[in-house]
Amino acid sequence: MTKISGPNTARLWIGAAVATVALGGGWLVYSGHDSQAAERSGPPPPQVVVSKPLQQAVDTRLGFLGQFSAVDQVELRAQVGGTLTDIHFKDGNIVQKGDLLFVIDPVPYEIRLAQATAQLESATARLDLGNRELVRAQALKSSDAGTTQNVDQRQSDRRAAQGAVDQAKAEIRDAQFDLGHCRVTAPFTGRIGTHLVSLGNLVAGSRAAASPTTLLATIVSVDPIYLNFDMSESDYLAFSREHAKQKGVLADKIEIALGDEAEFTRQGTLDFVDNVIDRASGTLHARATVANPDLLITPGEFARVRLVLGAPVASLLVPDTAVLPDQSEHMVLTVAADGTVVPKQVRTGDLRGGLRVIRSGLAPGDKVIIEGIPYATPGAKVTPQDGTITLADAHSKN
Repeated sequence: MTKISGPNTARLWIGAAVATVALGGGWLVYSGHDSQAAERSGPPPPQVVVSKPLQQAVDTRLGFLGQFSAVDQVELRAQVGGTLTDIHFKDGNIVQKGDLLFVIDPVPYEIRLAQATAQLESATARLDLGNRELVRAQALKSSDAGTTQNVDQRQSDRRAAQGAVDQAKAEIRDAQFDLGHCRVTAPFTGRIGTHLVSLGNLVAGSRAAASPTTLLATIVSVDPIYLNFDMSESDYLAFSREHAKQKGVLADKIEIALGDEAEFTRQGTLDFVDNVIDRASGTLHARATVANPDLLITPGEFARVRLVLGAPVASLLVPDTAVLPDQSEHMVLTVAADGTVVPKQVRTGDLRGGLRVIRSGLAPGDKVIIEGIPYATPGAKVTPQDGTITLADAHSKN
């Protein structure tokens, strides 16, 4: 083997180093070029489905959630005390006005009535005697056989006897009142609850001040029935403006759907709107009266309420899923001509066949993103694909 040394060796090492540096620099330049090209190409914009808002004539309406309550509700309490001897109804049944419900032992009050009647007979006899004695005293005085003092005494006796008669009559009326209230009857037609006192129990009446009264049962009216709901401030303003245009009394028709009903087949009349907005909730209480001839509705049930304010007008509708909450406002994402996502703040209405009514903030030609919303970022580019917005069945729950 030949050994290389001296100046030739140094030149060989220098040449190898220069070649290595040249090759390394070329690799760096090539690698930088590839990374820039890859960065310029990047992933394609996400695909979304867009459609113009559906244009359709819809009436102006407001939707609420309401709860039914009884027009009349009474706690049945005894006015006289005594032992409960009879119950003449079945728990939960419909009772008619005047139906006998409870009977309290009447014997003590029959005795008291008999005593008051006897007192009246005695007082009446004394009054008759006083009248005769007064006539005789007046006759004697006229013949100078009697005195004025005797006449005055007989007149006083007669007035005392008349007072006793009046008091006895009052005692009879009082005894008759107590005896009559031994029978507790229904004050109106309605549904009665369960009896709260069993037979044989001693009940306390409201006329006995020594003890509290006994609650026997409760009864509520069922036809008609009230439907209560609350309007927000904005809904109340819309209602007030439309109602002012009608220039009529407060007698607006509402449509109602019970919890298991898909259609708004029931109707009621809006007959009361409160005069003060609640400061805590920012709502105003309203009430409608609803006919309940089939007695299907029970106080406490919930129902969907629809209040129609005006005639149908041209409106824009978009899927409810396309409307995004933005704090206290709502927003819809649209796509511009260059593919940029543009958010638009809108004012919404109620639901119609699964679509949300847009009251303002959106134009008929806007392309609304209806699918792929999670992939759309405001200001970013997207690849739009055409879709279609359709209205569901007109008898939908919405």
